[in-house]
Amino acid sequence: MGIGTNRGITRFTKNILFDEKMVGAIHLVLGNAYKKCGGTNESAIHWGMIKFMRIFPSLMDGEMIQGKI
Repeated sequence: MGIGTNRGITRFTKNILFDEKMVGAIHLVLGNAYKKCGGTNESAIHWGMIKFMRIFPSLMDGEMIQGKI
């Protein structure tokens, strides 16, 4: 899991390797780890997902848990 911290990225580009670094984004990957980075998990997939926390508020049981930054 990664948390975006780059305030220089101000708009969504549809390039996951770039967009995951945008401030307010969280990035979660399921599956195969990159061996060159020291990862040991082996899987048939490597599936990355991004959630933009600063654009869309997150709710849990109707209560806001994360809003705009």
